[in-house]
Amino acid sequence: MFKLYRVVDVVRVPPEKFSKPLEEAVYEELRRIYEGLISEEYGLIISIIDVDVDPVGRIYLGDPASYHRVEFTMLTFNPFIKEVVEGEVANIQSHGVFLNIGCTNGYIHVSQITDERAEYDPTRPALLLKSPTGIIEKNDVLRARIYSLKMDSARGIRIHMTIKQPGLGKVSHGK
Repeated sequence: MFKLYRVVDVVRVPPEKFSKPLEEAVYEELRRIYEGLISEEYGLIISIIDVDVDPVGRIYLGDPASYHRVEFTMLTFNPFIKEVVEGEVANIQSHGVFLNIGCTNGYIHVSQITDERAEYDPTRPALLLKSPTGIIEKNDVLRARIYSLKMDSARGIRIHMTIKQPGLGKVSHGK
């Protein structure tokens, strides 16, 4: 799920950025510090949207930078267990499907696609199924439920999904 958070922080503006407008320098520093960061509280921080900077900063003895109080909005991706998502098939392997769900890919193991045997066709590449959905190919849109989630700042986000439950699976156009 995508969320917006309003956050207050103090940002260090290095002296080499003093020639830029204050708001631009602070925005660059916020992007450098926060974008791409994975946090337990916020999830994956995708973007800094708007910035309100206190123009009166502080300078500390021994540090030539200025420190400014700043209030800003972050766009984050914070998925949760049992969340239903839709995405486009990004890659197909013999062991499963990688589903692009916006800012990251989730994984659907072949055992979470169907109870029947699914055959991998490396010439397409595609998974051939005996169920009504028939074939899963690259760029197909799937509806899936997240059943396992691990957010780690060192390894990134790992999302495991299933499409075996009712209402999930290949999305037909017009539905």
